[in-house]
Amino acid sequence: MRDDDTETGADRSAADVLVPEDVRDAHDRIADVVHRTPLDGSTTLAEASGAAAVGLKLENTQRTGSFKIRGAYNAMAQLSPAEREAGVIAASAGNHAQGVALAGELLGIDAEIVVPEVTPASKIEATRGYGATVIVEGDIYERSYEHALERAEETGRTFVHPFDDAAIMAGQGTVGLEIAEQMPDVDTVLVSIGGGGLISGIATALPAALDDDVRVVGVQPEGALHAKPSLERDAIHELPDVDTVAEGIADTRLLERTWTVLRERVDDVVAVSDRELAVAVTLLAERAKTVAEAAGAAPVAALRSDALDVTDEHVATVVSGGNVNLTEHAELTRTGLIELGRYAEARLHVDGWPTAIADVAETIASHGAELDGLERDDRSAVDHPNRVPVTVGIEGSGPEHLREVLDALASLEAVEVADESLVDRDPDVERR
Repeated sequence: MRDDDTETGADRSAADVLVPEDVRDAHDRIADVVHRTPLDGSTTLAEASGAAAVGLKLENTQRTGSFKIRGAYNAMAQLSPAEREAGVIAASAGNHAQGVALAGELLGIDAEIVVPEVTPASKIEATRGYGATVIVEGDIYERSYEHALERAEETGRTFVHPFDDAAIMAGQGTVGLEIAEQMPDVDTVLVSIGGGGLISGIATALPAALDDDVRVVGVQPEGALHAKPSLERDAIHELPDVDTVAEGIADTRLLERTWTVLRERVDDVVAVSDRELAVAVTLLAERAKTVAEAAGAAPVAALRSDALDVTDEHVATVVSGGNVNLTEHAELTRTGLIELGRYAEARLHVDGWPTAIADVAETIASHGAELDGLERDDRSAVDHPNRVPVTVGIEGSGPEHLREVLDALASLEAVEVADESLVDRDPDVERR
């Protein structure tokens, strides 16, 4: 892959690629297929960010668990009879795969999907559940994409691009039309960027629908940040590789059509860290009672970051997907709790196993904390030969609370706190 800046689309305008009427047509075409997803208000996030109001556009509750069915169905519904007969093929990190698979099932079109090795098992199984054939090929999306193009050439199937296609962008843009209806006073909308299809559609549809100056801001993980340098250099910037927990937006670059629309219609792009993504996933689960994958939580992470000022604004954040393995979600939320200073692990030396464990559990509970896990460890050379090493996970309300619990454990006669892992965090992190 190239690590350079490639100038593409310089001789065309966004209007040559996508216009608001395309999105309105897509809205009519897919209306009986997709859900009109809710836009739920979040007082917690409004107070934390200083916004006047925050709305969560819950595309994680869409059919297939993400917005992708919108674009896939819009594109595939316009195929000719011959193209439908030959079938389709797509490359995807998971969500586009399910969108194409379901659209194929609804339209009677045979579908093959090429996915990278990092794709969660839950997404692969869901894709197969819609009747598509899944091919695992490539360590990252770009490799899967190349393989799918080769398969399309060999088999005569139509390649359904995940983002760099006007019909795909138009379908995704219907999210913007719904936001315009649900939050007509919106000032800023935050949208994750992978390849740029969703934000291109929204940035085309939303301002036109409201006849107003709406700020559209993209969000990318630091480990897959290509759109911001593209805007800064006014040329497509391609990354040699990506490194992020948000595999759903782990693309290496924009392509010609999305770049052409994004450079004219998107106001800014901000970056968030994987740790910020983990906190956003955690807060969505805890406060909004919704499961989001890291890619879908990116706008919430940006809302809480210092990179964006939304003071007194009405903000819509697109929670674009919720397809995540339960074990991965648990790991993300634990990382989020650590970042918030609400989780600690401690290594204890216990005298009188297993009797003393009852005292440990009772002490943690009596101080209003939760014993999240307890594991007897192998004894190392530095451990006391007459004590049992144990690791406990403790969830509390904050750093001070966790310190109080650890001090209480250390005061027990049969327990020595040999090692603790408390993450020092800014005391204002939870408020932000």
